[in-house]
Amino acid sequence: MPKTILDVGNCGPDHAALSAMLRQGFDAEVLQADQWSDAIATLQTRHVDLVLVNRKLDIDYSDGIEIIRRLKADPVFQSIPVMMITNYAEHQQAAVALGAEYGFGKLELRAPETKERLARCLCPESKEVENEA
Repeated sequence: MPKTILDVGNCGPDHAALSAMLRQGFDAEVLQADQWSDAIATLQTRHVDLVLVNRKLDIDYSDGIEIIRRLKADPVFQSIPVMMITNYAEHQQAAVALGAEYGFGKLELRAPETKERLARCLCPESKEVENEA
């Protein structure tokens, strides 16, 4: 069954590049949200397997960490894996401290490590199979 990913805060070209990579690598459907209000509306009406949050939201340059903070504080949504999209390690670490998975930067979009991180969230059953073998 295809996975559904919510991309929050990326501009059109970055969303297109991210979507292409996720469709190709994971056969995923990628939804887009500009900010918290769009993201929460989507999460209330759609099943989402992973939320990707840009470090700085394109619409108003506000901090994406606030979206991660709100998601991880909400009992309804805190079990959904979340990753921050940033090239800066200190921002990745801040997101992880809030409960996010370690994400990736746009410069790492095609890196094998990025695919491995995404696979841990999107294909946990394949990791279980590998561990049993």
